[in-house]
Amino acid sequence: MKILDINELLQAHPYPGRGIVLGRSADGQKAVIIYFIMGRSGNSRNRVFEATGDGIRTRAYDESKMVDPSLIIYHPVRVVEGTTIVTNGDQTDTVADAFRDGTGWVRALRTREFEPDGPNYTPRISGMVRPDGSYRLTGTPASASATSMSTATCATRPATLSAPTRPTAIPCPPSRAHPRPWPWAARA
Repeated sequence: MKILDINELLQAHPYPGRGIVLGRSADGQKAVIIYFIMGRSGNSRNRVFEATGDGIRTRAYDESKMVDPSLIIYHPVRVVEGTTIVTNGDQTDTVADAFRDGTGWVRALRTREFEPDGPNYTPRISGMVRPDGSYRLTGTPASASATSMSTATCATRPATLSAPTRPTAIPCPPSRAHPRPWPWAARA
């Protein structure tokens, strides 16, 4: 696996899209969650992050310039029963609802596809960090014509990241807390 620097990676792409980075702090004691967004259109660039009681949501910076909120106003981060859910779209709510009703992560994500933003068909990337620090990251396939990078990466040790995936995202390597990949997949 080629190790890349996230700053170089983002600077090398004129439109890096949206991305999620999950990992641990340099001392291994804290979870690290990074979410970033860019916008191609004026409508997409007209958004900012706002803290909520259970995470973060996007909102219009200037309401008078809002054209279509359907793909740009959503909660990228929610915390449910101590688990932090982070995604690049409104599937955050799908996963959060599944956690609340016991359906499970995998089953929730199987109900979603790429975003309906043709011709880009942005892949949906979704991550979660459990209270014990274990984390997972996955995504849906993108169309072959996708133009955004839709970065999904895992920080496996301080300052190192796995290469971004492009038409599909990958699950993170197992963490120390959960050495088996996808220990809760049986709930699906």
